[in-house]
Amino acid sequence: MKSRSVPIDISSDDFRKLGHKLVDDIAEFIENIHKLPVTKGELPTNLNQLVGSKTLPDKGVPVEDIIDKSTKLLFEHSLLNGHPKFLGYITSSAAPVGALADLLAASVNPNCGAQILSPIATEIEKQTIGWLAEFIGVPSNFDGVLVSGGNIANITGFLTGFINKAPAGLKKEGMSSVKGKMIVYCSRTTHTWVEKAATLTGVGSNNIRWIPTDSSNVMNNQKLKESIQSDIAQGSRPVMVVGTAGDVSTGAVDDLKGIAQICNDFGLWFHVDGAYGIPAAVIPELSPLFEGIAHADSIALDPHKWLYSPLEAGCTLVKDPLNLMRAFSSHPEYYNFGNDEIGVSKNYYEYGLQNSRGFRALKVWMALQQAGKSGYIKMIGDDIELSKYFYKLADEHKELIAVSQNLSITTLQYIPDGYDSNTQGSLDYLNELNEKLLNVLQKNGEVFLSNALVNDRYCLRGCIVNFRTTEKDIEEIIKIIVREGRKVHGNK
Repeated sequence: MKSRSVPIDISSDDFRKLGHKLVDDIAEFIENIHKLPVTKGELPTNLNQLVGSKTLPDKGVPVEDIIDKSTKLLFEHSLLNGHPKFLGYITSSAAPVGALADLLAASVNPNCGAQILSPIATEIEKQTIGWLAEFIGVPSNFDGVLVSGGNIANITGFLTGFINKAPAGLKKEGMSSVKGKMIVYCSRTTHTWVEKAATLTGVGSNNIRWIPTDSSNVMNNQKLKESIQSDIAQGSRPVMVVGTAGDVSTGAVDDLKGIAQICNDFGLWFHVDGAYGIPAAVIPELSPLFEGIAHADSIALDPHKWLYSPLEAGCTLVKDPLNLMRAFSSHPEYYNFGNDEIGVSKNYYEYGLQNSRGFRALKVWMALQQAGKSGYIKMIGDDIELSKYFYKLADEHKELIAVSQNLSITTLQYIPDGYDSNTQGSLDYLNELNEKLLNVLQKNGEVFLSNALVNDRYCLRGCIVNFRTTEKDIEEIIKIIVREGRKVHGNK
C-alpha cells in the first residue's frame, strides 16, 4: 500500500475546526458551571436510552456528530464535581490546565513504561515525583511512581513493603515460604483498600489488626504496640503498620511520629495513607501534624484529590526506590529496554504493576508550575478555612449539630427544632432521618454531600477540595440542608 485512506483519521483542517469548537464549548461550560445543577439524579434506565443503540454500528458516523453528541451527553447528564457546591467524597474540581495537558499528552501518546518509549515524558514524570516529595516535605531520596489513584497508590506501597519484609523465597515459593501468619496493622478507620491489598497478597483479611481509635478517629498507639507484642508472642509475623494522614470520614491524622517509632522498634514497614490529607503538610502551621512522614517507608498521595488534577493521578513515594524494583522489576527476553545511564535513565515498568502506562505526569507537572507552591498553600488553606466556616455555621444553627472538623472535612447532623437527641431512640431516629436527607440532597441537584459515621452518628459530610467554593456557597448549603431536612422530617 503506497497510501492509505483510513476511517479513523482526521485531516488537520477538520481537526482544527472540531478542536476549536470543542474548546469553545468547554470554556463556556466551565464559565457557567455554577449555574447548572450539580446532578440531575437520573436513573440508569433513562441514561441508557440517551446513549442509544446497544449494537455496534456497522458503518462509521461523522466525527462532528459524535463529538456534538458526546459533548451534550457529558455536559447535561454528569455529576459535576467541578461545581462549587460539590463537597462529596474526595474528588476535586479539576484545574482547567489539566484538560489541556491531557489533550496534549494523548496527542503524542507516549508509553511511559520505559525510557526509550517516552524519553521526555519519563524526565517530566521524574521531576513531577521529585516535586511532590518536596511539596509534602520529605527528603530528596524519596522516589516513586505515578499510578491511577489512591487504591493503587496504597496497594503499590503495601505490595512493596510486603515483598521486602517477607522471607527471601516469597517471590518464587509464595506464602509456603513464610513461617507464621503475616500480620498488618491499621486503624479501624482505614480505607477499604487495605482489605483488597491483604486479599491480593495472600495475607488474608483476617490477618489485618484493626486498631481502636480515640473519639477523634486517631489510632491508639498504645493499643497498636500491645497488639504487635501479642502477635509476636503467639508466633505470628508482624510486617507492616498503616498510618493515616487524613482519614476519609473525618480528616483525622494519626500520630505518625509515634507510629514511626513503633515500626522502628519492631522492624516493621511503615506505610502512610496520605491519599487525601498529606498535601496539607505544605502549610507551615500544619506541618507539625504530619511529623513522622520522613520516616515512612512508603507514602500514598493523590494529585487528583487535593492538588486539583483531573482524574486519574495517584502517586506512591518510597524512601528507598530500590525496594520498588525488588518488588516489581523483571527482565523478560522480549524487552529491549536497557538502562545504560545508571541512575539517570529510568524504566517505570520496574517501579509498579503496569508495563504500558499513560502520561499522567503532564497534567500534574503543568498545574504545579501554574500555581506554584505559594498558590497551593493559598488554595489548600482556603479550603480548610471554608471547612471551619461550615462547622461554625452548623454549630450556630439550632437545627444542626456540628460533629467534627479536621483539615477540609466537616461532619454534621440535621436535628429538628426542639428535638431531644440524647436518648438512644432519638439517635436511632436522627441517624435514619439524616440518611434519608442525604439521599434527597444527592438527587436534588443543589448540593452534593456524602456521609460519615462518627461516634455512632450518621452524619452529613462535606469535604472541600474545591477551588471554586466560596463562603456564599457554604451559607447557601446550610440553608439547603435545613430546608430539605424539615421536609424529610415532616414526611415521617
